[in-house]
Amino acid sequence: MKLGFIGLGTMGRHMASHLIAAGHEVAVHDVRREAAAPHLAAGARWADSPRAVAQGAEVVFTSLPGPAEVEAVALGPQGLHEGLAKGAVYFDLTTNAPAVVRRVHGALAGQGIHMLDAPVSGGPRGAETRKLALWVGGDEAIFTRYRPVLDAIGDQPYYVGPIGAGSVAKLVHNCAGYVIQTALAEVFTMGVKAGVEPLALWKAVRQGALGRRRTFDRLADQFLPGRYEPPQFSLRLAHKDVTLATALGREHRVPMRLANATMEEMTEALNRGWAELDSRVPMRLQEERAGVEFHVPEAAIKAVLEQDRAG
Repeated sequence: MKLGFIGLGTMGRHMASHLIAAGHEVAVHDVRREAAAPHLAAGARWADSPRAVAQGAEVVFTSLPGPAEVEAVALGPQGLHEGLAKGAVYFDLTTNAPAVVRRVHGALAGQGIHMLDAPVSGGPRGAETRKLALWVGGDEAIFTRYRPVLDAIGDQPYYVGPIGAGSVAKLVHNCAGYVIQTALAEVFTMGVKAGVEPLALWKAVRQGALGRRRTFDRLADQFLPGRYEPPQFSLRLAHKDVTLATALGREHRVPMRLANATMEEMTEALNRGWAELDSRVPMRLQEERAGVEFHVPEAAIKAVLEQDRAG
């Protein structure tokens, strides 16, 4: 198939590569042309604008930082709306605002273009290994027809509901994760300050009811070793996700006390200049408030996880 892909960043570069590897003819675009070098070497074609990507493409994908970028790429000058033909399909893989998704969908529908929101979950590692969930909102018949293309990107494409439903599901998922992150920081610093050695405490809580579901394994990535760079996912982008989720809550008059408290934590961390550190870095604020600091050796953490797998 003739495909287009816009946004070759942390996630998009891997997803575009999978589409090329699957044998599709792919036109690519990014604000940084150098980001496309490996894709061009693998047989992709460079396009100078979103409009140029869209011309002649049956399906176009975007993987962008947020709502503003999606709206500009889809509806702005030299945007997708100027290049996509009637009957073409547009999947937005961005973590986006449902209101923006629906606005873009409405504008493109007037031209006979199908738009579906399809945010992904799995992180950069999942994007690279194709272990990604794709939560899709839009026309179910279009989702079914192009399911084989989505299968080239991730192993779990899932139809959620009408347009915007995929974005709602993604915001629920991501915001819950950051709220849990905030709670983990709070209770873990309490336990350490109360006198329990950090590694021993972590090993203990992992054996409880929640721990057996591996809720606490997330502490091993950055919090326990006290290392927040290089980021797996930047605080700047995580703050955007929670901002979108809390905005959606206000839109529907849903109280979101923990989510708003989490956003305040993330905003304070941004104001420390930590925007490009890992999204877990706000957990450091709780260490400061509690007056504790710990750095568990990564080898010790790895040993615990390997012992688990062996058992």
